[in-house]
Amino acid sequence: MDTHSVYFCNYSIGTDVYNEVYETCRLFGRKALLIGGPKAMEAGLPRLRAALEGTGLEIIEAVAFGHECTYARMDELAALARELGADMIFGMGGGKALDTAKGAARKADLPVFTFPTIAATCAATTALSVVYREDGSFENFFFYPRPAIHSFIDLTVIANAPDLYLQAGMGDTIGKYFECHFASRGDVLAHDSALGREISNMCYAPLLEHGVQALQDCRAHRATHALKQAVLANIVSTGLVSLMVLDEYNCAIAHSVYYALVLLPGFEQAQLHGNVVAYGVLVQLLVDGEVEEARRLKAFLQQLDIRTTLGEMDVRLDREYLKAVLHETVTGPDMEHIPYPVSEDMIWDALVAVEAL
Repeated sequence: MDTHSVYFCNYSIGTDVYNEVYETCRLFGRKALLIGGPKAMEAGLPRLRAALEGTGLEIIEAVAFGHECTYARMDELAALARELGADMIFGMGGGKALDTAKGAARKADLPVFTFPTIAATCAATTALSVVYREDGSFENFFFYPRPAIHSFIDLTVIANAPDLYLQAGMGDTIGKYFECHFASRGDVLAHDSALGREISNMCYAPLLEHGVQALQDCRAHRATHALKQAVLANIVSTGLVSLMVLDEYNCAIAHSVYYALVLLPGFEQAQLHGNVVAYGVLVQLLVDGEVEEARRLKAFLQQLDIRTTLGEMDVRLDREYLKAVLHETVTGPDMEHIPYPVSEDMIWDALVAVEAL
């Protein structure tokens, strides 16, 4: 019989979470190379160094990941880790910094630990990196046998980060719930995917209960219970779904709408990924005829100050102008496994309906 292994990322969350680092990491060695974003290291590194003082676990060097998560940069940092004799790699920051650290660790064959400083993505707990080219264009996904050994989620650091990252993270997390259920509809699921789909419920319900308060608390730089629940949804619940379900259940219409809209000049620079995915969920719901669910979600997104129409995103509702967007939406890779065929006409009708919702 074939062996099937599943690995999860352990995590610690709290306001003094870096005090757990030594006990968690000491079995792996004494020397860590830290890879992070400059602003992230400004926020988190002094707290981490203070927590490690006198423990014998040393950050031998802290280096910026660069501007993009590229294979070339992973190779450079893996070589640096070997040169310095690092026993492990720490990744600190947002998605690209963490993805670069995970890739460097894989190439250097070293354990990796993550220190997310924002709650915009689940990169801290997933077993893949989103890899880009030097010009910032998407290259591919780099998959790993397992995620990071442990993630240290410092609520104080996240509470003091710009709230727009938490907001976008909630938008993307909401997408995980709706897309996972939509893409897997009608399938007989294996245990992993069935469990992952159930976990996806925790990508939406806690945000409905705590999301608005969490955003207010982040804006006030308060590390509260509500913020903790939102951060767990954004970083942990989404990461678990990503790890458990088949790849085709991770995304559907909502993400395809995002990747189509970024074809418009200047759009990607003006809008955050997660916020547009949340808008894409509204499109998906109306393609699927779920008008009342779309109304409920729209009201919730408005409470989170997430834009819910193309007009609010300064995009013209003009079919000729959106011709390439419609084509890309229905032909994108996220549409390869959905419960029924979706045409450009169906997407156009949904776009119009969302504007009028």
